[in-house]
Amino acid sequence: MPDEIPSEAQVLEWMESLSNWGRWGEDDQLGALNLITPAKRQQAAGLVQDGVAVSCARPIVTDLTPDISFQVQRYMVDSGEGRDTDPDERRLVRRGAAEFIGMVFHGRTITHIDALSHYSWRGKLYNGMPASQITSKEGAQTHSIEVAGDGIVTRGVLLDIPAVRDVSWVPPEEPIMPQDLEAAERAQGVRVEEGDILLVRTGNYRKRLDLGPVPNTEPATACQVACTPWFKERGVAMLGTDTSNDCQPSHYANVTAPLHTVSLVTLGMWLIDNANLE
Repeated sequence: MPDEIPSEAQVLEWMESLSNWGRWGEDDQLGALNLITPAKRQQAAGLVQDGVAVSCARPIVTDLTPDISFQVQRYMVDSGEGRDTDPDERRLVRRGAAEFIGMVFHGRTITHIDALSHYSWRGKLYNGMPASQITSKEGAQTHSIEVAGDGIVTRGVLLDIPAVRDVSWVPPEEPIMPQDLEAAERAQGVRVEEGDILLVRTGNYRKRLDLGPVPNTEPATACQVACTPWFKERGVAMLGTDTSNDCQPSHYANVTAPLHTVSLVTLGMWLIDNANLE
């Protein structure tokens, strides 16, 4: 595995050599989620000891900060205000509360899953489907989040990079490389295996909580695209991090989001952006 930033030519070569196109059939839309087999789910279920549920989601806020490109829209359709002073006849019919929330969740702040419809390369989605299948009027006609509608249940492995380095967070100028992942495995006594969801903590969210948001134009850490051969070798089904899952700047002139492109289009590996791994 590379231990330094690969060239753009190498990244373009990986888009061919790492391809999972056709691996699970020419019509496949699940991509690397196919690695989560019934046996893998059974194995994961057998690991449960305390039964404690832990959310990896950040709170949805309506703030407008330097790292938020599109402000979340939220308003109440109906509320509970005045219910305690309503006349008796109104209290019998006026009981519900409801709200509207509208958001563009892609970016650096809202926790979300990237389905395989999110990125294309040279007009093609994962498995060679035309990007034109993602339409303005109807949305994703293929590779949408709905193909995972039965749920995604498997083992999750958290690799805590700052803990290995004994720091609060990885500096924004430093990318996460394959050797960082392997160092975390050794330190934690774990190994990422086929069908796992890999969660990589960089401390990026902790940095935001402690120091405040910074503009999207500022440098940002993430797993460097050099990690993608490692992801394929280990059989990672989905990658989740506390970043937007691409380094800023990207290190390349013509591939502005290399990790997204190789992961989603070439590997068919789904992504979780902006997780709360604190």
